[in-house]
Amino acid sequence: MRVELLENAERRRCWSFDDKARIVEASYEAGVSVCSVARRHGIAQGLLFTWRRQAREGRLGGDAQAPVLVPVAIAPEPSRPVPAAQSDDPRAPAPPRRLRRKSGVIEIDLGGGRRLTVDRDVDAGALRRVLDALEGR
Repeated sequence: MRVELLENAERRRCWSFDDKARIVEASYEAGVSVCSVARRHGIAQGLLFTWRRQAREGRLGGDAQAPVLVPVAIAPEPSRPVPAAQSDDPRAPAPPRRLRRKSGVIEIDLGGGRRLTVDRDVDAGALRRVLDALEGR
């Protein structure tokens, strides 16, 4: 058995917009195959086809702006509740109400919009069987 250690593995190359555009343009020349252009530049054919599609759609990356960090300030919560704005418009949504929860009720969010509500006195074994069934075990 042969074991080969790879050190200093080459990282992905970052192609500039000009390089991508030049390679895509070369792939459209008459009598040239996409395979030969990709091989000549050391890229996968699939990557070249992706660049060609992006160029057709105008998304190859020439005009894209680099991401920018935006400063954010987090304001402290007010110490007392702020009253909701009053509106005479009957179509205006009602202000949200705080729901009172029964003491001893446990809500389990199962994801996918599913929620299981059980009483605090639920049998742990029965709950485990229900949860296992819901998870398909």
